[in-house]
Amino acid sequence: MEKSRKGRLHALVSGRVQGVFYRMFVLQEAQKLRLAGRARNLADGRVEVVAEGEAESLKRLVERLRAGPRGAAVDEVDASWDDYQHEFDEFRIDY
Repeated sequence: MEKSRKGRLHALVSGRVQGVFYRMFVLQEAQKLRLAGRARNLADGRVEVVAEGEAESLKRLVERLRAGPRGAAVDEVDASWDDYQHEFDEFRIDY
């Protein structure tokens, strides 16, 4: 059986994504997908998401980031990929 591939996602989400429970939405989606990492608001109005885990789960998270929660209006998800670094033990919101 082939060992599943792990990776790391760095995503910058722009649009109406602050003040609409977007980070809580990301936390819940990441936990469902068993990903570790963090979500935080940036001063320029974007939300930054860093997540680590199974590659397939990371791809699903990007799809969910594009959809967003009710009340959000996602304009763009700028996603980049890297090697798994095991930096996080759980997913959290940084304030």
